[in-house]
Amino acid sequence: MAREARYDILFEPVRIGPLEARNRFYQTPHCNGMGGVRPNTLAAMRGVKAEGGWAVVNTEHVSIHPTDDLLPEPDLVLWDDDDIPALANMADAIHEHGALAGIQLGNIAYYNANRMTREVPLAPTSRPPDSLDPVQARAMDKADIRTFMGWQKAAARRAVQAGFDIVNVDAKWYSLGFQFLSPKNRRTDEYGGSLANRVRFIREMLEVTREAVGPDIAVTIRMVIDELMGTGGLSVEGEGGEAIGLLAELPDLWDVVAGPFRHDARTSRFAPEAAHEAHVALVKGLTTKPVVGVGRFTSPDTMASQIERGILDMIGSTRPSIADPFLPRKIEAGRIEDIRECIGCNICLSGQHSGTPSRCTQNPTMGEEWRKGWHPERIAAKGSDDTVLVTGAGPAGLECARALGQRGYEVHLAEAGKALGGRVARECRLPGLAEWGRVRDYRLAQIEKLAHVRVYPGSRLDAEDVRELGFGHVVVATGATWRRDGTGRCNIDPIPVEAGAAVLTPDDVMDGAVPDGPVIVFDDDHYYMGGVIAEKLRGDGLAVTLVTPAAEAAAWTHATLEIDHILSRLAALEVEILPYRNLAHIRKDEVALAHLHAEQQESRPAASVVLVTARAPSDALYHALSADPDALATAGIKSVTRIGDCHAPGTIAAAVYAGHRYARELDTAVPTIPFLRERLVLHPSPGPTTRG
Repeated sequence: MAREARYDILFEPVRIGPLEARNRFYQTPHCNGMGGVRPNTLAAMRGVKAEGGWAVVNTEHVSIHPTDDLLPEPDLVLWDDDDIPALANMADAIHEHGALAGIQLGNIAYYNANRMTREVPLAPTSRPPDSLDPVQARAMDKADIRTFMGWQKAAARRAVQAGFDIVNVDAKWYSLGFQFLSPKNRRTDEYGGSLANRVRFIREMLEVTREAVGPDIAVTIRMVIDELMGTGGLSVEGEGGEAIGLLAELPDLWDVVAGPFRHDARTSRFAPEAAHEAHVALVKGLTTKPVVGVGRFTSPDTMASQIERGILDMIGSTRPSIADPFLPRKIEAGRIEDIRECIGCNICLSGQHSGTPSRCTQNPTMGEEWRKGWHPERIAAKGSDDTVLVTGAGPAGLECARALGQRGYEVHLAEAGKALGGRVARECRLPGLAEWGRVRDYRLAQIEKLAHVRVYPGSRLDAEDVRELGFGHVVVATGATWRRDGTGRCNIDPIPVEAGAAVLTPDDVMDGAVPDGPVIVFDDDHYYMGGVIAEKLRGDGLAVTLVTPAAEAAAWTHATLEIDHILSRLAALEVEILPYRNLAHIRKDEVALAHLHAEQQESRPAASVVLVTARAPSDALYHALSADPDALATAGIKSVTRIGDCHAPGTIAAAVYAGHRYARELDTAVPTIPFLRERLVLHPSPGPTTRG
């Protein structure tokens, strides 16, 4: 199958200084929860992207000095020569597949607390970081700036030694470079005040980097051009564009960013594809160098349009490159329907923020490339001629059937309902979650290509039915339901409910139930569901109060960078939020609330209550089958396994992973610890130390 001619423009080479990128696909720098503590895991992940056709594969932010310590976020460091081998390992993995390897160097300001190094953070001016750590950054004097430029120069030289082709100067939101550039820079010397002064720090970073790497290495920059704050910040129509004009020809490529990270990486709930176009469209007119921008590009038509209309020269990507590392190869081969499109849920970011390898809802192999040997496109052939019955066509069941079919097994997928997709089919109808339907759509499209995978909607099976069918293996993926009794994190016992009180769950709302108002939404889940249900009911015209035991609504979405957007949306909809409250009693026309940190209770009017607390696994079929092993043996059933929410309710990403894992491990020998670990190696001390 050949690619369509309209996508030819995406595969034209692009000149980046002394180098040539083989096409227009550019994996922008992105953190991943692997960093310097998991160098093999990181190298394998980047190598797979190079194999998938990305012309340029970049690292994440690489710290150049101990004054830039982001732990527990495990970013890379290049503090001395001992850090070179881990980075060289990554560069080699990228080069193995013909891509250019880029490294992003810099120091962070007003974000890092230097918890591990205990060094005092550096910044343009002295003030606390944006975190709540009880530390304060020290204002850099001119000697500090000269010293910093020496660190930058030394790190750039080490990057060349490690084998990188491109050295990227970091001027994104939290970087020292951007904080000097920002209008919020309050310095009064030649590094503050006028724009020409504030851009000086970035100019010097570019100059010392160029001096360090020589003529054969490209020097690029990643810079915020618009803070999306109106008159209170940098804007591309104003000083953001003027700054590009002052530096226009210094870098070999401009990688431009609109907004701080929470705006740059907005979820699909709050930003469509190509949301940055209005801001980055002006950049091409300010420089002759290639311009890269991001916008969670998932459609090849959108990508080609960006190039054809002169918006961008290269398609920058982070999240779509995680969801499908082989996106460029699939476009090139004319396999558009095989792309695993990013759903924009930001579950990938939650790994970085927790110091663990990033995960992906669409791509269950993300982070498992080295430690489990999982490849996003390749999977071992089946290990037997056994047949498999999968009951439940939600995200776990669909992925399980798809991956088993890819291995060559005969699979029968039975779904009790008429609609396929399970929770995804229901949740994607809620406000802002339409793109989550891609989890279902991708898997159904792939299953349709597999003649030995058969799907049976409207087929509810009990234990006797399953035994009569006599499959070799049975997978129970029957999902979970939201609890109606209020038990969850805050309440281990059911919440008292007066007879006749209207109590609903998210399942009821998704099934079309419209409660009477006013409504209390009790959110003890702390992820997206409570806020989405409140938004849905407010859109139905009901007065809604969201009650939560946490300090904020949707508190866990700090990890997905959604919290600010969710709170703003709820405020705009006039949803009242009551934090630090537990739901003590539900009556016919009111609820009793107990404050978690004060000896006080209050009553609130409520015609209906929606409980967003815990979910109960729908595992009756599993237990009915497992209770009679003799009957299983008589039926020729070798194993019964529950997966996904039926096993333990979690995220959609966890359900997809569970389905994929079962398919990978069927008929294979799985070690007790089913993944490789990157262990610390003790070396002799390099010299005498003084302790005391």
